[in-house]
Amino acid sequence: MTANCILERIAETKSTNDDLLKRWRAGELIDPVARIALKQTAGKGRAGRTWIANPTDSICFSLAYPFKRQPAELTGLSLLVGLAVIYGIAQAFELDESTLHQAGLRLKWPNDVLLGNKKLGGILIEGGQTKAGDTTWMIIGIGINIRNANQIESSLSQQYGLKIGALDELPSLASKLPDSEFLWLKLIASLEHHLYEFDQHGFGIYQAQWEKWDAYLGQPVCISGAGKEPIYGIAQGIDKAGALVLQQDNNSIAIHAGDLSLRVQS
Repeated sequence: MTANCILERIAETKSTNDDLLKRWRAGELIDPVARIALKQTAGKGRAGRTWIANPTDSICFSLAYPFKRQPAELTGLSLLVGLAVIYGIAQAFELDESTLHQAGLRLKWPNDVLLGNKKLGGILIEGGQTKAGDTTWMIIGIGINIRNANQIESSLSQQYGLKIGALDELPSLASKLPDSEFLWLKLIASLEHHLYEFDQHGFGIYQAQWEKWDAYLGQPVCISGAGKEPIYGIAQGIDKAGALVLQQDNNSIAIHAGDLSLRVQS
């Protein structure tokens, strides 16, 4: 962990992402800030959804991080964050990444962490530049379920119909779940390391690593959302910019991240 990352722990707030976005817009951010709340009363998911998390059952935090790159040069950032989360979990539990892979931990393009076919965690990234030439500040929000997945799932079923997973469902982790503070610190350390490398080199150096964790590689999928017609194809991994590559008959197309939903064709 770098020495200049400010760590903030609070009991309750509406949204740690909103807290840091407010400071960014006011020009108050100088060094990276990691802010964690025991309880978020208006936590945010992607596309304006509510992120529901029970205190002590989940970890929810945000990291404000400054990039030298322009906003348009940050393609693949959400994929990189997913990788950093997996590496942070491995470090917190002192496990080889291969053990987590064998247990079913996967990444879903562009911003979900899965355990089997269940959602273990989510990533929400906001921010940019207040004006041209300024530092690019991105606010990275992360939520990870630690335990009691059934209770979280029951809270979400009427709204989204999601299947929810938690870290305590991993056979190798159930008996040695670490303190949430320790997990948070390991995640922050992993994020800072990988975000620095990303800022220096871009996403291309992580392409092969991400594809190893790709939940839908080689499967027929459907992409929908943003008021557009569904797009069907075979998931062929990602390109160097982090775009999803779909095979349609004899053509390959690249789908760039946005307000989209990816699912396996039924």
